[in-house]
Amino acid sequence: MNRAVFLDRDGTINEDVGYISDPDSFELIPGAIAAMQRLRAAGFCLPLITNQAGVGKGLMTEAQLVHVLDAFQGLLRAEGTYVDGMYYCPHHPIEGIGAYKTDCECRKPGTGMLTEAARDHDIDLRRSYMIGDHWSDAEAGLRAGCRVVLLRTGHGPQEIARLTSEQHRRVDYIADDLAEASDWVLAQEGHAVGE
Repeated sequence: MNRAVFLDRDGTINEDVGYISDPDSFELIPGAIAAMQRLRAAGFCLPLITNQAGVGKGLMTEAQLVHVLDAFQGLLRAEGTYVDGMYYCPHHPIEGIGAYKTDCECRKPGTGMLTEAARDHDIDLRRSYMIGDHWSDAEAGLRAGCRVVLLRTGHGPQEIARLTSEQHRRVDYIADDLAEASDWVLAQEGHAVGE
């Protein structure tokens, strides 16, 4: 079975500028591409796991979101890396409209997107990691059996400041950005930093 590093998108790989409906709005966080390249070189699968409630709230259509995600994958490929599948949740339990207003299992902290990616890519969740800038990213990873890293990019500073002592204990590592997080993951797996 494969090992994975599940990656959140906004605030993890790219700057969080709100709901992105225009692919030209993507601004990659410095060091994120190189971090992904290091993880991939070490043999990790890199599925994208992203809540996209902008669809559910009526701020964009699902077709627009798919176009944006395809453009994001194109941007990553142009920079020399890629994600192994783009898993998104378009729902919101309170502000969703119509069928999108649902308390689903795919929206983080639910595990639906992680378990779907695990099935698609033969991933061993217990040997995998979840990285993101929200407690919901960490909680989804913990519920799925992964080790988790919270980032200080995006919403990270506010999220980390709100952690209870119990939540803080459950997070495996807090990193300044994806670059530092990838180095920590690789160190856990016995790779020298910079390898």
